[in-house]
Amino acid sequence: MTNPVLVEVLRGAIVESAHRGAIAVFDADGKSVWEIGDTARPVFPRSAVKAIQALPLVESGAADAYGFGNRELALACASHSGQPEHVELARSMLAKAGLDETALECGAHWPSHDATIALARAGEVPNALHNNCSGKHSGFLCTCVHVGVAHKGYVNAGHAEQEMIRDAMQAVTGAAHGADERATDGCSIPTYAVPLRSFALGFARMVTTTGFGPERAKAAKRLLSACMAEPFFVAGTGRADVALMQAAPGRIFVKGGAEGVYCAALPELGLGIALKCDDGAGRAAEAMVAAVIAKLLHADETLAAKLIKLANAPIESRIGAKVGALRPTAALN
Repeated sequence: MTNPVLVEVLRGAIVESAHRGAIAVFDADGKSVWEIGDTARPVFPRSAVKAIQALPLVESGAADAYGFGNRELALACASHSGQPEHVELARSMLAKAGLDETALECGAHWPSHDATIALARAGEVPNALHNNCSGKHSGFLCTCVHVGVAHKGYVNAGHAEQEMIRDAMQAVTGAAHGADERATDGCSIPTYAVPLRSFALGFARMVTTTGFGPERAKAAKRLLSACMAEPFFVAGTGRADVALMQAAPGRIFVKGGAEGVYCAALPELGLGIALKCDDGAGRAAEAMVAAVIAKLLHADETLAAKLIKLANAPIESRIGAKVGALRPTAALN
């Protein structure tokens, strides 16, 4: 099955590029609300499912033991930009468990923000705290220390931490997360390819807590609420996730992942959303998720207009002149 074109990129009035993709919108009972393209095809969710991966941090009691509030929980679900606030909060999380950045096994990379310039000017190089996944990994390490599991090798399949995460992912999405579905994510932890529709169902369950026991229900609500309350710590300055959640505080949860994946949840509708841009283009995935949420929340005309504007992001020249735009196709209208 060939997925339809969902976003076009205009330069002037001419279509310069086109992006195909698939979208799944489900309720917590497993009912399909809206599907476009091949939503049964397995995809790697990458960082879009960090809120589910963070469930053991809360369920184990580690988050309470270390006094974590909304900012720490948001960072545990984040793909942050490596700004000073992100780095220092991750450092603080580790310190509460008696650890430092040397315990992180996510690797290092330069920040995706102007913080890179500040580091370079100071003659410094990034460490693992600058990794966009350092908040998530700090949460993993805090969980290990709290439950009394040796943390060395915590990124490996078969480690107790990854088994807790796999079990949570499997239970929430309803999809098998076995060795046949497993590969390795950019931050070295296992990632599992399962049908796109399973992630939509999973986030519908996360936002409604349907089918969850008391502890998981409390943890899911707490994590999504933290992300919506502190979107800067989920991403960073100028990022799409922040703009979308700030457009309607407390009403939209979104989380992007590498290779054009997005997951989202709408509390007032009890719906979960998952999408994949076939060619992995992040800007197209951002346009897709904004357009989908605008359609689902169309009854709020003011909000829908904000979201449609985000979906039709301008293309600018090097001097800041608008020379084109992204445009969701009729399939998303």
